Amino acid sequence: MRKPDGKIVLLGDMNVGKTSLLQRYMERRFPDTVSTVGGAFYLKQWRSFNISIWDTAGREQFHGLGSMYCRGATAIILTYDVNHPQSLVELEDRFLGLTDTASTDCLFAIVGNKVDLSEEGAVESREKDGCSPRLAAGSYMSPKGPKQVQLEDAVALYKKILKYKMLDEKDVPAAEQMCFETSAKTGHNVDLLFETLFDMVVPMILRQRAQGPPQTVDISSYKPPRRTKSGCCA
Repeated sequence: MRKPDGKIVLLGDMNVGKTSLLQRYMERRFPDTVSTVGGAFYLKQWRSFNISIWDTAGREQFHGLGSMYCRGATAIILTYDVNHPQSLVELEDRFLGLTDTASTDCLFAIVGNKVDLSEEGAVESREKDGCSPRLAAGSYMSPKGPKQVQLEDAVALYKKILKYKMLDEKDVPAAEQMCFETSAKTGHNVDLLFETLFDMVVPMILRQRAQGPPQTVDISSYKPPRRTKSGCCA
């Protein structure tokens, strides 16, 4: 039984849309979701590689599990809501430390979700669809507020992560490549996010294969532990 060749983990506060992003990409739908309990994962075949994508819970009571899910990760998607600045702050304050168990050359993507709920996202969606803001004679779409978190804020966080990990900017992908704004509802940039990471993860998988033993588990040789009698003289 072969292990996944690489692992991508989504981290972020509750209600930022991590589950919705993953289901939009893997299932091509935007469901009504409930909060993730613990964690869940999908297996994605990319070229000849199998990559597991882990969704984690953002709720405080499940926070400690994030470190376990990040163990050996080749890429981590730190997700925030563009309409809630505190969700970006939480990435640095609560979630960054969980990534210490990831691979030493782990990639980081900073993703601002829910742009469809902002004024800029609504305009972009209408332009893409070729629609006018007018719905009917005398009626218009209700205005939406401006984004509360700008892309420049995500870029600043990415650079902080590089300092935290003691990485040189020359040795990692540029911030502009690794900071995304998405909408799980409309699908905006969702494919771009995941497939950019898949393409970046593949060379890492090949390097790891060249440096280490094959990642296989021989389940045919497994023997269950012998049972002993209970009692003080066992």
